[in-house]
Amino acid sequence: MPSSSPSRRPTGRFAPSPTGILHLGNLRTALASWLSVRSRGGTWILRMEDVDTTRSRRALGEAQIRDLAALGMESDVPVLWQSDRVELYRMALARLERAGLLYPCQCSRKDLALLAAAPHEGDGLRPYPGRCRGAELRGGEGAALRFMLPPGQVAWVDLLLGSQLDDPMGLTGDPLLFRRDGCYAYHLTVVVDDGDQGVSEVVRGADLRSVTATQIRLQEALDLPRPGYAHLGLVTSPDGSRLGKREGALGVRALVERGVGVRELLGWLGWSLGCLDSPVPCLAEELIPGFSWGRVPTGPVAIPMSWR
Repeated sequence: MPSSSPSRRPTGRFAPSPTGILHLGNLRTALASWLSVRSRGGTWILRMEDVDTTRSRRALGEAQIRDLAALGMESDVPVLWQSDRVELYRMALARLERAGLLYPCQCSRKDLALLAAAPHEGDGLRPYPGRCRGAELRGGEGAALRFMLPPGQVAWVDLLLGSQLDDPMGLTGDPLLFRRDGCYAYHLTVVVDDGDQGVSEVVRGADLRSVTATQIRLQEALDLPRPGYAHLGLVTSPDGSRLGKREGALGVRALVERGVGVRELLGWLGWSLGCLDSPVPCLAEELIPGFSWGRVPTGPVAIPMSWR
């Protein structure tokens, strides 16, 4: 079973999509990733997931980089932009095709929307039911491509949540790797880039926990090492409900305009991650000694009432 080697230099990454500002949930995830590797003398990587050129904007990515730098978080290596790495994804897809692990999917967006809306048990989106499984790959069809998940459960350990056992077929179904519009899809690009960049630790929101087993299966198919994973509780409104559009738009600049300084923001973020006993203003580097996964809360965290 592929796994991350304990002898590897700790390498973490933060990989936002440049489609908007970094909100509080993004900033908390970035800081947790940064603190985790900094506390162990590791390398922190910033990667821009802009392979979807219909939604991503370079200017938004540059703004995200500046916001992170304002908080004291800068990449230890040149920032990677996925749009510059299309050939790498093409090669990975070709390898999966040679192994007989891909099939074309002709489902339209309407078809997928109807499948997702159908009644089902559990939370989240309905997994893809394998409607097009068995279809043969033929050149020039212009179809989307899906990865044929092998049967069985996947065991993995979350740095925050502990031992996990998931059946990826029941959570995501066969994942989309290549879209009909010619864009490489999230599951493929994130797995390829994590492997290529030597990422040993992936920190992200709890809303992405359900895709972990699927991505592990894809790592195995591509013979890539398995990183460690940590899934943070989401940031919520003061009453614990989902952030509204106005609250969800809170980023560094919006908070500064409301009178929340960078040090105050970092103090709250650090406190929410268990680094501080109270949310006192501080610098990012001052949070490093107090960070450990054992102190990070596993549940959601609510923004201060005064920040609404």
